Amino acid sequence: MRPFQSTINLIFILLSTFIYAQYTDVINSNRPGVSRSAFSVGTNVLQFEVGPYIINEKRTPALRTKVDGFGVDFAARYGILWEELELNIEGTYQNDKKTYYSSIPFEEDRSNFKHVTLGAKYLIYDPYKNANDKPNLYSWKANHRFKWRSLIPAVSVYAGANYDTKNNPYTAADIEGFSPKVILATQNNFSGGWVFVVNLIKDRIGTDQSDFQYIFTLTHSFNPQWVIFGETQGIKSDFYADNLFRVGGAYLWSPNFQLDTAITFNSKDTPAVFSFNFGASYRFDFHEDKDQENIENGSSAMEVDRRSKRKRSKEGSDSIIEKQKRRSIDFD
Repeated sequence: MRPFQSTINLIFILLSTFIYAQYTDVINSNRPGVSRSAFSVGTNVLQFEVGPYIINEKRTPALRTKVDGFGVDFAARYGILWEELELNIEGTYQNDKKTYYSSIPFEEDRSNFKHVTLGAKYLIYDPYKNANDKPNLYSWKANHRFKWRSLIPAVSVYAGANYDTKNNPYTAADIEGFSPKVILATQNNFSGGWVFVVNLIKDRIGTDQSDFQYIFTLTHSFNPQWVIFGETQGIKSDFYADNLFRVGGAYLWSPNFQLDTAITFNSKDTPAVFSFNFGASYRFDFHEDKDQENIENGSSAMEVDRRSKRKRSKEGSDSIIEKQKRRSIDFD
């Protein structure tokens, strides 16, 4: 086998290992988009995601206003108890100047949290968990062909609580205190480095600003370090409605550190929105695999090794049976 082909196959094997597990050997960030992955960060992994941005909004023609300012998106995520469970806190803080172009123009300085939410996400279905889909070491084409099973997404649910302060300039007038938020998140991992994420969101339930949102995110990795993405976000409520679009990319600096950038825009003028952000994600990885946890919990290394040997022996027997089945089919 040629050295270049061997390298490509090795990269594919590593990427396949990263995809089909909750915990990954490299950071798994929700940035630079705003959608949430269906998968958690992994047990005993603490991850921070932050993204400063600049914002410009212009509203015409009826109520002429302009907003110029800056802000920061932030999130902290922690995997706890089970691989499927993640606790997180996230929010957005913004500081801007809003100019009103009326008969007597005037300016308003504003600053507050646009939202702060504490919640938990749990993976309820993972189609890749028990999949017997080992890479073909001799065929790049076989590894990258379309698989019908990839149409079945991983599914997670999220439940959280927003906290809004009184007289917040970024929320409806009567919004104050806590309100529920729920999300259904799905994720499809396609061959060739393509990932499709869908979020269906019901936010600030039971308030005057109860909105429904959808987010569709498509990402593509050219190699283990570079990723690009495109995203559309729809927002509908009595307080605010919009269709936002985002494009950008991310660079994996190290297994625990990612840099990213993106722009956000829309196609209307009530208001016209343009935003640019540059962010980063970093994780503190205290994850331990199951065999190590078993040893620390009292099982001897010999017992763990025996379990592993029994598992490999069973996998070997299953492989022999599959080969016999294929031979019988070939000769029929």
